[in-house]
Amino acid sequence: MMFSSAIAHQPLALVNARLVGASSLSAEWRRGRGGVLIVDGLIRDAGPGVAQANLPSHARILDCGGDVVSPGLIDMRAFVGEPGAEHRETIASATAAAAAGGVTTILARPDTFPPVDEASVVDFLLRRARDTGRVRVAPSAALTQGLRGEEIAEIGLLQQAGALAFSDGAHSIRNARVLRRAMSYARDFDALVIHYAEDRDLAGEGVMNEGEFATRLGLSGVPREAEAIVLDRDVRLAALTGARYHAALVTTSLSLEIIARAKAAGLPVTCAVSINHLTLNESDIGDYRTFLKLSPPLRREDERRELVAALASGLIDVIVSDHNPQDVETKRLPFAEAEDGAIGLETMLSAGLRLVSSGELTLDRLIEAMTLRPAEILRLPQGRLDVGAPADLIRFDPEEPYVVDPAKLHSRCKNTPFDEARMEGRVKLTLVGGEIVYEGE
Repeated sequence: MMFSSAIAHQPLALVNARLVGASSLSAEWRRGRGGVLIVDGLIRDAGPGVAQANLPSHARILDCGGDVVSPGLIDMRAFVGEPGAEHRETIASATAAAAAGGVTTILARPDTFPPVDEASVVDFLLRRARDTGRVRVAPSAALTQGLRGEEIAEIGLLQQAGALAFSDGAHSIRNARVLRRAMSYARDFDALVIHYAEDRDLAGEGVMNEGEFATRLGLSGVPREAEAIVLDRDVRLAALTGARYHAALVTTSLSLEIIARAKAAGLPVTCAVSINHLTLNESDIGDYRTFLKLSPPLRREDERRELVAALASGLIDVIVSDHNPQDVETKRLPFAEAEDGAIGLETMLSAGLRLVSSGELTLDRLIEAMTLRPAEILRLPQGRLDVGAPADLIRFDPEEPYVVDPAKLHSRCKNTPFDEARMEGRVKLTLVGGEIVYEGE
């Protein structure tokens, strides 16, 4: 595998491709083969008319051989390490993994060290991304000062500095009054609030999903209600304040019922699900596999199926990687003592294609949940094959098999739940703004 850079001023054309993804063009052309013409980093033409015969003589032409070309993926939940946790991940390593996995935009979590609760930290992240990143990195900033859930952060100043959304990362705000104030403040700036719903008191010392399997393993469980109770409160606060609210992760049918009621009422509420909760269940933990210790925990198989069905129907808006690198010292421990989290930037697309292969999800819906919907929620111009949109594109063969080798992953940490798993859908090319940032062998 190699990384390279295209000549920015040279037109680039991807031809003989199966085009998949949201577009203003009609749906008919997506069923056949077409192409994309890129000039000055923007999509200038797309569809069956883009063929080698009618392209500018000085254009660089890449024959895709029938592979899929789609918008680059937009990941709304990833921990990138900087500042303060560079031993786990850096912007350079996270964006290298993202490029290899077809992710062209990352929304970085704010729960770093120090947290992203000052404009200077937002500026630092943007500069580091510009200097060392291979893909776009959009900072999310803290909802509360120091992520302590006590005093709201300076949302207006943080947004002005470049923060794209506001969240306390993996911290759930206990105090409903504080969250109400934060949501009211965010509404005044038309800012997006992303919240991780978990009643920490009810979750207690739980380390996996509460139920029969946890009992057999002798591990304490986290009840589904720990998520649902806080999510129900959040949705009511969204109705009260009128703020744009996005549930960072939903993992249970109880949460789906709450989201369905909110959407039926016309509230500005959206939600995401992690690729892990769509493709794995609590039984995969097996003999205490700590790489599958996640927060929220993996649920039962029937819950997983309900999440997939909700995604297929559009009730769930977005798929995220929930990329959370942890080093060996924090994962090679007894299950109850190990840190939560798994890496996922590089395997999100391939894991999602498992749902397509099984017939549970269409390829169009999978790509939409990883591109157009996050772009719409974050109000980004990427995530679509529209003429005039930024040329953030990927090429992949959805049926090409491979085995996940952690040693070959680009993330600094190797805590993948898909260690040595058989996958399909290797990314062959990633473009950001028309420049090649990843090219497979």
